[in-house]
Amino acid sequence: MALIAPRVAPALPAEDALALQRALDGGTDITVFVDGTVHRLPAQARDAVVDLLARFSRGEAVTVSSVEEMLTTSQAAELAGISHTYLRNMTDRGEIPVEYRGTHRRIRLAAIMSWLEGQKKKRAAAEVAGEAADGGTSGGESGR
Repeated sequence: MALIAPRVAPALPAEDALALQRALDGGTDITVFVDGTVHRLPAQARDAVVDLLARFSRGEAVTVSSVEEMLTTSQAAELAGISHTYLRNMTDRGEIPVEYRGTHRRIRLAAIMSWLEGQKKKRAAAEVAGEAADGGTSGGESGR
């Protein structure tokens, strides 16, 4: 997994940390407001936010970063609905970017999602072009 753009936040002043600690003690309802709108966080996000706030309440400096998920070629192929061999061939041709961990290929989840979106757009464009060529009538299905 690749670490992306860490951000370091200094510790809160002691008074603010103590006030936050009192607010978190025994509390189970964490409500998030964004531009005045209430949002209920999914469990994983809620747990991460509570952990972050708890660290601040203890007077700790905190580093926040994101981790981009890296997939094996088998995981990426399964997600894309293609064979492992076909995916490896695409990485060899440079159609899908790949990183190596030793001799093992790893593919970013974002790269597979981008490829899938590109395939979806190509299919939609081909359907539109096929309808225009047929004059709007169905002339059968073409193979891939």
